[in-house]
Order: sequence, then structure tokens, then C-alpha cells
Amino acid sequence: MKALLGLLLLGAGAAHAADMAVVRYIDQDPGDPPSLTRILVTPDFMRMDSGEDGGDFVLLDRRQRKVINVLRDNQLAMVFTSGIVPPKPASWRPRLDTRKAAHGIQRFSLAVNGVVCSEGVAARAAVPDVARVMAELKAILAATQHRVWQASPREMQHDCDLANMVWASGATLELGLPLEEREFSGRTRQLESESSQPLQPELFRVPDGMTAIDAPS
Repeated sequence: MKALLGLLLLGAGAAHAADMAVVRYIDQDPGDPPSLTRILVTPDFMRMDSGEDGGDFVLLDRRQRKVINVLRDNQLAMVFTSGIVPPKPASWRPRLDTRKAAHGIQRFSLAVNGVVCSEGVAARAAVPDVARVMAELKAILAATQHRVWQASPREMQHDCDLANMVWASGATLELGLPLEEREFSGRTRQLESESSQPLQPELFRVPDGMTAIDAPS
């Protein structure tokens, strides 16, 4: 992790206006094989996919504040916009603990009612716009995530889902780019690489022929 962080810090501020930030994570759910998540970021857009230019992807339009889930096989573009997030109960108090791990690096732990919902390591100086855009994505989807939580069976409703995806969705991202993270569900995320590459505008466009559907928020 130290070697990777060094490269991140050296690269900070070196990107040109016509570049895009490229961050790759290795994600894994309990019982499943690890998978790649690629995040491409420009001042106007964010694209999240599995690393394939021609596959399905999630596109965030940062100016219009909308998220588009592109499903190529179904020829669908599901459009999500910001909704109204219900106020959190007065008794709902998440706790975010941090401690310095190294220069520019913090370990964090986000807990609700004594249960650790998310813990990991973040670097504040490493490609800060990527952390910002990840928080923007969560904020736009928060109302939808709350609706899904409400519609779930009671045994599947967990306060940590509300912490990680609704009421405290951007709390840990304010600490910087996640280098590693583990959620209460056992899902893990590990930063694999970060780079700056020449902008490819075609990657930030919804393909022709897609049927756009407004998703309820």
C-alpha cells in the first residue's frame, strides 16, 4: 500500500484538462470471486464499469445530477435523479472514528448502534476529485436506496444500509480516496491502480438506440 500511495501522491495534480482519471478497484462479495470495478472521471462525468469499453456501465452526469444505468443487451438506459430523502430519526446517530495511519492516510470506522458498518483506509491527497464524484453518485441515489430499503423484508433491513447508502453515504469519502474498505456485509474493496489517461469522450455517451426509462426515486 505504501508504494501505491507514493505513486498516487506523485501523480496528484499532474493530469491535464483533456485527461480523465482512471481508478481500478478489486471488489469481492462473500462467496463470490473478486471482480474489477473501473471508475473513469472527468469534470463533467463519471463512468463506472467492469473494465470493458463495450459492456454495461453506470454514467453520472455531474452537471445535470442524474445517473444512467446502461444495459446493452436489454437496450435500456435507466435514468435516476435526486429524490427527497426522509429525515433521519433523532435517535439515529452514526459514529465515525478516524486515526492517522501514515502521512496523508487515515484509518476509519463508521458505526451505528455499536455495529461497524464500514471500515478501511483513505488517502486525502490521492486524486481527490474521484472521492468527490463517488460521494456525488451516492447522494443522487440516496432516495432510491431508501425506497429499496423500505420495500425490503424486515429481516433484510439493516441500519448499516441506511448509513452506507442514505444518511451517511458520503461521510467516509470526505476523508479521501478509499484505498481499502470492508462493509458489514463482508463485501471488500481494494484499490488496484490509479492513472491519468487521455480523454475518450465516446465512453461518456449513452449508445444510440437505447430506450430511456425514468426510474422511480
